Amino acid sequence: QVQFVESGGGLVQPGGSLRLSCAASGSLFPIYTMGWYRQAPGKQRELVAHIRSGGTTNYADSVKGRFTVSRDNAKATVYLQMNSLKPEDTAVYYCNAIRFLVTGKTEPVASWGQGTQVTVSS
Repeated sequence: QVQFVESGGGLVQPGGSLRLSCAASGSLFPIYTMGWYRQAPGKQRELVAHIRSGGTTNYADSVKGRFTVSRDNAKATVYLQMNSLKPEDTAVYYCNAIRFLVTGKTEPVASWGQGTQVTVSS
């Protein structure tokens, strides 16, 4: 089964930037739609951005214009460039492959990795 390893988190001041990386195992990475999720303390995990195999991207309203998702299929890696960070972006960030359901909702394909902590604070 495919596995994901997230990295790149850290402590950053409001207005700062971070770039997260997610390395995938397995040979099917190029065909996956890949998503970045986050989970803040006491809140449910939410999908904040995803990128289809062809490169089409989609963002949650809360991060639109500030976050950019990209992928390198040769490296089996997906990235999340986060700019203009806000305290409310503080969360553990995870990546996963996404499956689209007939209901229009999405679900993760694989088990969750360990995630990477992003803390935005002055």
